[in-house]
Amino acid sequence: MYIDFLTLMLVNLMAGLFLLAHFIWRGLGSPQQKFWAPGFAMTGFVALVTGLVMTFTWPLPSSYNIPFGEMSVLYGTVFLGAALAMALGWDFLAVVIYALFAGIAAVIVGVRIINLGLTTTPLVTGIGFILTGVGGILALPGLYWRGSPIPHVVGAAGAVVAALIWAFVAYSAYWSHLENFTKYLPPGMR
Repeated sequence: MYIDFLTLMLVNLMAGLFLLAHFIWRGLGSPQQKFWAPGFAMTGFVALVTGLVMTFTWPLPSSYNIPFGEMSVLYGTVFLGAALAMALGWDFLAVVIYALFAGIAAVIVGVRIINLGLTTTPLVTGIGFILTGVGGILALPGLYWRGSPIPHVVGAAGAVVAALIWAFVAYSAYWSHLENFTKYLPPGMR
């Protein structure tokens, strides 16, 4: 048996995407952007810490540590960078450039998960990675077109759809993980 905190990571991802959707819809360009910084910082912190642990310790079997651990590190870094920019009133350009490359990686990971049939729901999980990655890719042009309502609608809707996909994956994982780990004992109790 192995240590598995993937459910925590997935709920954090889902919560962050809902927060992002709300920020895109109501907060982007607002003089009250500092209001959003704590939520982005919390999301970024959990994603970065759990992603680093997963990336450095490989607690999951097979190659699952790569898509979930490494993408969580990138996601957490984007959210922490956005929180810092919001709190200090900085421009988002550096954050969205980083998000562009993180988004490309997430799209590749999503396509490969579908291609390899990884996870119990490869199509849903792959689409979740792809949509989340597309959001990162579109953040750069969205930043420049923020005067138009179209990027707000598309960005917020995309983040909500991605969050709903991750909600399905996360809550399904909670359901199965609680059953799968009923007989688990930590090494000190064996």
